[in-house]
Amino acid sequence: MSAQTTTGGVPERKVPPTSVRGAAMRGVVARPGQEAIEAKGWLRAHKWLLLRRASQLGILALFLVGPWLGWWIVKGNLSSSLTLGVLPLTDPFLIAQQLAAGQWPYQEALLGGGIVLAFYLLFGGRLFCSWVCPVNLVTDAAAWLRRRLGLKGGKAPAGNTRYWLLGFVLLIAAATGSLAWEWVNPVSMFHRGLIFGFGLAWGIVGGIFFYDLLIAPRGWCGHLCPQGAFYALLGRASVVKVSADRRSACNDCMDCFAVCPEPQVIRPALKGVGQDHPLILDADCTTCGRCVDVCGKDVFRITTRFNRSES
Repeated sequence: MSAQTTTGGVPERKVPPTSVRGAAMRGVVARPGQEAIEAKGWLRAHKWLLLRRASQLGILALFLVGPWLGWWIVKGNLSSSLTLGVLPLTDPFLIAQQLAAGQWPYQEALLGGGIVLAFYLLFGGRLFCSWVCPVNLVTDAAAWLRRRLGLKGGKAPAGNTRYWLLGFVLLIAAATGSLAWEWVNPVSMFHRGLIFGFGLAWGIVGGIFFYDLLIAPRGWCGHLCPQGAFYALLGRASVVKVSADRRSACNDCMDCFAVCPEPQVIRPALKGVGQDHPLILDADCTTCGRCVDVCGKDVFRITTRFNRSES
């Protein structure tokens, strides 16, 4: 049974009791997405999450079957790789650091960087964060546990801190003539840890988990990661976007805000704040699809930036 509220004696839309808003009204721990499970079934209510996990784990598996089993489908790592001995792929963020350090990349690296750059410019830079980056598994786990435990508050730095850190990373590369960030980059550390044993990587990855869990909700990916900042800059004009095209059906349950890794991107599209169309244009959106999953009213969908229609 859904809770119901009134404003000035006028009935409002029903708010699911397990939703973020409904749970706050009842003084219990919220279960975002429960309404979606009841309305759409468990699989549909987790479709985009399952696809992302398949992508993240599948990409990791391609890298790991070589050193683990001797099947060298992909050689290298997420910074620079060669697939089937033919296709070079290079992280444009790595190339940016090399150029800042005064190092001219090899021709294959430039080609690989161009391929990756074109992909993320077209489809969205922060797709890397939600569909490729293995650290997302860690931060999502921290966010899930934080919600389950009902932990509130926390002190997160300003969202633009990551852009300052991006500039600092490039400045350090220029000052030292080296790729200093790559020695502590959690993405690289996670990958090396799986192959060679975690060691120091355990400390860095574990530190990110507990930082997000106990200190700053969405602290690493949403406020600090310079790599995420770099990819956000790439995705400003990307084609793939999320739309709140059925925002008239919204019951203000707040579940989408609870699960979104960048909740500030939702309000302009959902509530029409500063724009008249339902498209999420903010480059910080990771196009993870969690808002689509957890909405029992099917308010959101993944579409293109050219589709600004509203249902």
